[in-house]
Amino acid sequence: MEVKIRYEIEVPINSSPQLLYQYISTPSGLSEWFADNVNSRGEFFTFIWDDSEEHARLSSKRSGERVKFRWVDDKNADTEYYFELRILEDEITKDVSLMVIDFSDEDELDESKKLWENQIADLKHVIGSI
Repeated sequence: MEVKIRYEIEVPINSSPQLLYQYISTPSGLSEWFADNVNSRGEFFTFIWDDSEEHARLSSKRSGERVKFRWVDDKNADTEYYFELRILEDEITKDVSLMVIDFSDEDELDESKKLWENQIADLKHVIGSI
């Protein structure tokens, strides 16, 4: 199995951290921009896109700041891969950014980054940050 590489993307978003947190931490918020549908049962989340379904566990969160979802296998056991969404706020300017930390196969890195950029564009549209 090929080892995936970790990467980060940071995108400025014209939003309050509190509003943005609702869109990155709740099934209803995530289903508006990240996946076609998102369901949760306790700490386990199901992300649905077209005909595919992925399962993850909310492994950590800090209210108003970040969420981290760890992908799980068919038995709900943690895998080594995760994605994390962090809200960054500049102390002086109060500018807000969303940082994405994710993993990708090396040959799909550009495609993965573009996918995140498109999803974040959808997020900006949903929250009126365009």
